[in-house]
Amino acid sequence: MLNIDAISKSFGDQVLLDTAGFRINPGERVGLVGRNGHGKTTLLNIISGSDHADEGSISCPSGYRIGFLSQKIVFTKKSVIEEAMLGLLEHEKDHSWKAEKILAGLGFYQNDLTKDPYQFSGGFQVRLNLAKVLISEPDLLILDEPTNYLDITSIRWISQFLISWPREVLLVTHDRGFMDNVVTHIAGIHRQKIKKIKGDTSKYYLQVAQDEEVYEKTRQNEEKRKKEIEQFISRFRAKARLANMVQSRIKTLEKSQSKQKLQKLKNLEFQFNYLPFSGKQVLTIENLSFGWQSDKLLIDKFSLTVYPDDRIAIIGKNGKGKTTLLKLINGNIQSISGSIKINPGVDFGYFEQTNIQSLNDNFTVEEELILSSIDSDRQSARNICGAMMFEKDAALKKISILSGGEKSRVMLGKLLMSPLNLLLLDEPSNHLDIESCDSFVCALDNFQGAVAIVTHNEMFLHSIANRLIVFKNNAVEVFEGTYQEFLEKEGWEDEQDAGEKKLKTFFLTKKELRKKKSEIITQKSIKIKPAKQKIENLENNIEKNDKLIADINKGLIEASNNQDGQKIQSLSKELARLQNSNEELFEDLETQMELFEEIERLFNNQLEEFER
Repeated sequence: MLNIDAISKSFGDQVLLDTAGFRINPGERVGLVGRNGHGKTTLLNIISGSDHADEGSISCPSGYRIGFLSQKIVFTKKSVIEEAMLGLLEHEKDHSWKAEKILAGLGFYQNDLTKDPYQFSGGFQVRLNLAKVLISEPDLLILDEPTNYLDITSIRWISQFLISWPREVLLVTHDRGFMDNVVTHIAGIHRQKIKKIKGDTSKYYLQVAQDEEVYEKTRQNEEKRKKEIEQFISRFRAKARLANMVQSRIKTLEKSQSKQKLQKLKNLEFQFNYLPFSGKQVLTIENLSFGWQSDKLLIDKFSLTVYPDDRIAIIGKNGKGKTTLLKLINGNIQSISGSIKINPGVDFGYFEQTNIQSLNDNFTVEEELILSSIDSDRQSARNICGAMMFEKDAALKKISILSGGEKSRVMLGKLLMSPLNLLLLDEPSNHLDIESCDSFVCALDNFQGAVAIVTHNEMFLHSIANRLIVFKNNAVEVFEGTYQEFLEKEGWEDEQDAGEKKLKTFFLTKKELRKKKSEIITQKSIKIKPAKQKIENLENNIEKNDKLIADINKGLIEASNNQDGQKIQSLSKELARLQNSNEELFEDLETQMELFEEIERLFNNQLEEFER
């Protein structure tokens, strides 16, 4: 159990956390969400002890161990076993058997233990990092973007591993599908506070939206009430008979604290600039072959035709040729044989994570965007700077001082500067937060041109792909269909090492899925209808009371002008009754809305299971 109590953290005039806190209870797997730059990594560093809070405290039981799995891959030993043993506690430094046991559980063979860690794929390098953490037997496992640069099979493996983890987990990831599959709770950093709820990201974001809506309505009602009190005081201050009522309202006004209007939070919102294309084919690949060694081909006699409305996802294990295929299409490398013919009317943009090295450190963000297109001007560059969340002076930041995530946004911004009809994207979401990933999916969905994307984010695959290029069983082939259809018809072969538990996923047939989904939707409608009706009735009653209250306030003003004390007394009692009635109605409304949300959550969770 870990308790974070009223911590605050600032960097200069930027406040990240303001008396924020939450608790991780035994057995909980908590997903930490929040926009980039809002304090997720800072909070992880504070919890792990590599940073400190300005105020507040973090407490846990005596002997409670925290293990931190960083996304950074750095090895200092020459063998897997030596590297893993770095995680052993001081009194166990020579217990190599313990390291061997955990490495075996993570899929390493006995003859792997003497190999150099850098000989392994990214997936197994992350497992080695994980082994170092697990060897210390942590009570709380903290993971910072564990899926970055992993392939789909590795992500599926680590997902199942975390679900079976017997103690606590705190997870940060941009992969929303992965997070929802693993966690039991969501803790979100929002407006310098931390809100924790039981459930997945959908429930969390819905709750935040509802909280903000309630806050704004309350603020508006309080402002309206405050103006009414001020008007009453102004009108009747000189009336001796109403002196007590005036003084009472003055005291009420003095005690009241005005709520600040919520500042609108900026999201990554943009759209790709489409270049009209009238051709029937974007490009054709015929008998393409490539290998770094002539006797060991990554791609062998591969053919493909890309059409204007294609959304092609390139999937498979790391190191099998996915990025290489994009580089061949882009012209960065040359094939051994075969051809790639791009239609003369095609203009394409290429995004690659390592391309951030091509940015000029001496340029500002604005200058980098202006120079990316011959037809660009400062205003269009500024517009895209704003869309990429480099507003005002932030557009004048030098590239050299930007974080990896900010540089990634600059690379995306460069794609927006020119009209395009083909996008080649290699893992574009690695440095985006969950909100930005959602916006990115929408931008791709609205783009009228063709898209070829390398991604291991299964939410992206389900949302975008209508065709697949699959690197599997040491071959590459085209699958004509969606990712869900691929999982139903083929799925991933058992690519885990011997001795590991094979991960099985059961998928319903389309007919069964439609029938089951229809049943759930029908049941949801039956259950939700009465709750929805109660909410509407309560809202109508509140609205009626509000109108009556407004009429009474007018009547009070009129009675006061006529110095009709009896009427003032009668109306005041009725006003108090209506206000008390509204308070009770609001309480009932809140209860009914919670019930409504719980019903929706239960049925939506069932629907999401079938969608997966």
